[in-house]
Amino acid sequence: MSHLLLTLALLALEACLCRGACVEVDSNTEAVEKKGFKLGCISCKKRGEVPASAFVDWYFQESVDHMFTHVYRYGNEEANITDERFFERLFWNGSKNTNDLQDGSIFIINVTLNDTGRYRCIFSRTLMYPAYEYSTFPNKTIDLTVVPELTRGWASILSEVMMYVSLIGLQVWLVIEMIYCYRKISVAGEEALRESAPEYLAIASESKDNCAALQVAE
Repeated sequence: MSHLLLTLALLALEACLCRGACVEVDSNTEAVEKKGFKLGCISCKKRGEVPASAFVDWYFQESVDHMFTHVYRYGNEEANITDERFFERLFWNGSKNTNDLQDGSIFIINVTLNDTGRYRCIFSRTLMYPAYEYSTFPNKTIDLTVVPELTRGWASILSEVMMYVSLIGLQVWLVIEMIYCYRKISVAGEEALRESAPEYLAIASESKDNCAALQVAE
């Protein structure tokens, strides 16, 4: 019975992991100059059991005064950079060894201030049902800011300070609890000794009387 329950639990866990394999997480939006940066773009299928194939296209807009220009395309496990500003600087960082692309992320190396702008990735996905095919075009837009140095917002600093304060408070509380428990155990031990002392003396006295009585009888 225990083996059956264990097997069912493992199957349930595996099913949960399979359903949760794809999670749509927003991309970071602040890059540091001369560093590498991942432009995240994830589009999960609504029906994981339906086979599909997809291409991913990336577009870049320098400012609101400019049009989006095509900079990158990935599909059939092949990449193509179409904008000379990104030659030898864009690399695929998404789904591997499959045409069923759900992670369309790319990686920029040697980021420059000119990379600041709006990026858009578009999935050209074909869902292959038994009787027909259906095309969808999910997309994500990312507003990227490139800074000379990594900046930290007040919220990040405050959360880190609160984390350290919580850790210190927890350690102090544990020390206080240990001291309290030690004192409580010590007091309980002393009370137990005080309560057992009269009983011990009574038993010793009784044993002494018994021994005297036996000697007299002899």
